[in-house]
Amino acid sequence: MLSPSLEAHVGRFLHDHITADRSGRPRLVALTFDDGPYPVDTPLLIDVLRDLGVPATFFLIGDDTELFPDLARRIERAGGEIANHTQTHPARFDELSGPDVRRELRDGAATLERYARDPAISTLMRPPHGRFTEETVDAAQAAGYHVVLWNDDPGDWRTAATPAVIDAHVAKYATAPEILLLHSGRLNTIESLPLLVSRFRAAGYRFVTVGGLLRRVPVAEIVHPERLTL
Repeated sequence: MLSPSLEAHVGRFLHDHITADRSGRPRLVALTFDDGPYPVDTPLLIDVLRDLGVPATFFLIGDDTELFPDLARRIERAGGEIANHTQTHPARFDELSGPDVRRELRDGAATLERYARDPAISTLMRPPHGRFTEETVDAAQAAGYHVVLWNDDPGDWRTAATPAVIDAHVAKYATAPEILLLHSGRLNTIESLPLLVSRFRAAGYRFVTVGGLLRRVPVAEIVHPERLTL
């Protein structure tokens, strides 16, 4: 789910029943990968996405990027979109003041922009752990960012999230359009991708980045997608 405002996010959960007919929404899916880059799993992830011919959006952490800058460059060379996941990935991002939120985003962007030139670095952000308040959203928007959440979270970060579990969740809870939350640094996630991609393509989906999705689809249709079973 993509939240340009806190009201849209809250409305997604509290006022779903008053949303207009959603049938026929575009079958577009943006794979998003949080955290990292990491020295083993991220190269594997890049290679699998390349082999599958799938673009993706990587929400990178500034501190991790400073440790492995060549991986940010490699993501960009492979055609991946790079977005801002803050500089230090605060565990309680929702407790930060507005100035602290802006500092995390400013420092994260400055780090990422030393190694990549993607404009999404300064326009797309995802709050760590998806934690936010009205103040954090307002601060991010004032800094020029879209606050990007997700439509579907298969919980790939959990130990029990095998490729079969991830696939079953996505098949049951898919949306059109879809922003799918996944994570770097998870081998099970990488192993699940061929089946996920095949399932989405068989259902008539096209893969795009988050930026590409925003250029094609009104925000209201992303916030209130059509529910499907693949």
